[in-house]
Amino acid sequence: MARERATGLLTVREVLEELGGISRRTFHRWRELGPAPACIRLPNGELRVRRSVLNAWLDERAEGAA
Repeated sequence: MARERATGLLTVREVLEELGGISRRTFHRWRELGPAPACIRLPNGELRVRRSVLNAWLDERAEGAA
């Protein structure tokens, strides 16, 4: 886990925690519908989200964002 933080990649679990504890099901539903942050699929099938992508995604959704 420390290695992933050093590379700026977050696990789905870490993203869920950062988003206030939303459910895994909600996150995957967002991915199906399109509004989720862009993910990286690793060769083992696990997903990662770049820290910079998550931050930009959150900034885009801030109230009053243009």
